[in-house]
Amino acid sequence: MQVLFIDTVHPILEERLTAKGMTCIDGTSWSRKDCINKLPEMDGIVIRSRFPMNEEFLHHGKNLKFILRSGAGMENIDLNYTEKHNIQCFNAPEGNRNAVGEHALGMLLSLFNHLIKGDREVREGVWDREVNRGVELDGKTVGIIGYGNNGNAFAKKLSGFDVKVLAYDKYKVDYGNQYAKQATMEEIFKEADVISFHIPQNEETMFMADQDFFASFKKSIYVINLARGKIVRTKALLNGLKSGEILGACLDVLEFESSSFEKTMSSEENPDFNALLKSDKVIFSPHVGGWTKESYFKLSDVLADKVLAFYNL
Repeated sequence: MQVLFIDTVHPILEERLTAKGMTCIDGTSWSRKDCINKLPEMDGIVIRSRFPMNEEFLHHGKNLKFILRSGAGMENIDLNYTEKHNIQCFNAPEGNRNAVGEHALGMLLSLFNHLIKGDREVREGVWDREVNRGVELDGKTVGIIGYGNNGNAFAKKLSGFDVKVLAYDKYKVDYGNQYAKQATMEEIFKEADVISFHIPQNEETMFMADQDFFASFKKSIYVINLARGKIVRTKALLNGLKSGEILGACLDVLEFESSSFEKTMSSEENPDFNALLKSDKVIFSPHVGGWTKESYFKLSDVLADKVLAFYNL
């Protein structure tokens, strides 16, 4: 089998595939056109998010048998096309779930305790203890929307705190466990102090967190989004921050990111984004919630496990 690596991933994947007789080809510096020219010869491809895997691209892969996506989200792949043409698609949410759980907790505690603001002020010679007085996670109710690998990992991290964790997942049944109680959205709307999104981006979830969504909560809430930027409508988030419905937000992903996740719109291009950047109630990170030194290895190792098991190699 020949496998084209379109994106850079940890070398353990190439090592393990090569050890089982597959030929791995480095296309990480190739243009989209170069990849298309080589695609008819390939049995598999390895991707992150550099190119969209749409029908226009994939139909060149006449012998394509599998796609390995280093990461969790699959929105970059035309899954209707792959299913129709019997192309197996593998992702690796198991590889970065721990990283996502730790990052979400770290962002939340940083927000609660004004750690970024306080650090900046001390460096500037400002010593303001009262304004930087924090709030405690203890006693809060955290609502987790989406209880797959990442949602469960975040709930596990929260288990060391005295919090109530409610989880909602539209696509699962009997998913409550020792880390979270299975709940309806109505229960989360009523009880949550914090909500955290751990869902894929698709037609159902695109901008689900809009004005009506945030208005449904009975308490003022904190928002965490380490899933996909277009799940949260930025204008609705801003309105909630202004009205007090939303007390603060932790954003690892943004509505205005490129599809490759390698850049975001400049603040000059969008007034909503500019206003968000100026809010001291929001902390950001550049889509690295699942991107640690450890997860870089684990993502590739998990993909190797899955594809080699599928082909009994």
